[in-house]
Amino acid sequence: MASSSLSSSSLSTLRKSLTIANSTPNSNFPSISLPNSQHKPLSQTLTLTTNRKHLTLPPPHSSTTSTAVPAISPPRSLKSRLKNGDTLYGIFLLTFSPTLAEIAGLAGYDFAVVDMEHGHGGISDALPCLHALAATNTAAVLRIPESSAAWAKKALDLGPQGIMFPMIDGPKSARKAVSYCRFPPSGVRGSAHTIVRASDYGIDEGYLSNFEEELVVMCQVESEEGVKKIDEIAAVEGVDCVQMGPLDLSASMGYLWDPGHKKVKEALRGAEKAVLKGGAAYLSGFVMPHDPATKLRRRGYHMVSGAADVGLFRSAAVEDVRRFKTSLVDDSDKESVAVAEEKYWSE
Repeated sequence: MASSSLSSSSLSTLRKSLTIANSTPNSNFPSISLPNSQHKPLSQTLTLTTNRKHLTLPPPHSSTTSTAVPAISPPRSLKSRLKNGDTLYGIFLLTFSPTLAEIAGLAGYDFAVVDMEHGHGGISDALPCLHALAATNTAAVLRIPESSAAWAKKALDLGPQGIMFPMIDGPKSARKAVSYCRFPPSGVRGSAHTIVRASDYGIDEGYLSNFEEELVVMCQVESEEGVKKIDEIAAVEGVDCVQMGPLDLSASMGYLWDPGHKKVKEALRGAEKAVLKGGAAYLSGFVMPHDPATKLRRRGYHMVSGAADVGLFRSAAVEDVRRFKTSLVDDSDKESVAVAEEKYWSE
């Protein structure tokens, strides 16, 4: 990208701001050295710190040994935590509310899935949620509406730590999903890495070398056909995690209203064992009323989603209204008793 020149007045204003920032304790301003032919070159390297990395900028026209200000180590990535054997607990976000996304991160969820498959929003709606999650150092996963190159490209350019492809029914569709995540010649992903958020808008020069190592590719298996081929899906190179879909699976088996049916459970258990036996991919799944998080963890799941923002708010709202209306009935009964007792004692 072409470099732009700064006027002397602009540089003077920036220097004043930087001087204040560097002399003020606990300042939140980043420090950066700026060249100026009218002044002596800075003798010490200053460091520009971002939330992902730190950039050391050498002083212009100086051979003096420089000392970089150490940056705070960034939080471990979703993929590194999976490799470490951690069991991660997450939430699905369907409201596309940055406020709820931020609350989810502050509450301590290990990851949040911004759901563009069943949520109402798209790419533009997802971005503010990613900003909110990044502010709380919470890993973001984007679930796209369909497994296509176009949707994957737009999602990946936002820079999530994970991407979830729905309705993967066999190894062929799994290989396609992986190809959507990789640049040519390994895949078909379109390239704009010099200007998109995923590469810190081109500031992260190591993006092309590292993005595959940091991205979690998740294939959702949620049909009877997919379950039968789940061992082949999990074995596809580049598939990091297999996400089980119990609701769609039960529907495909004819038990839409009964996801806890014995036959659905048997199909799920068989699929889980096949993934774990292969050892190539991690297991991810949803908590169900009949299948709590503790059971999923014991069966070998490394990513467990316990709730959705809509569901949490619905349950809290319904319970809040129920408590209030119950209190009205209780108060009415107490008033009736009080009136009756008054009448009795007044007679």
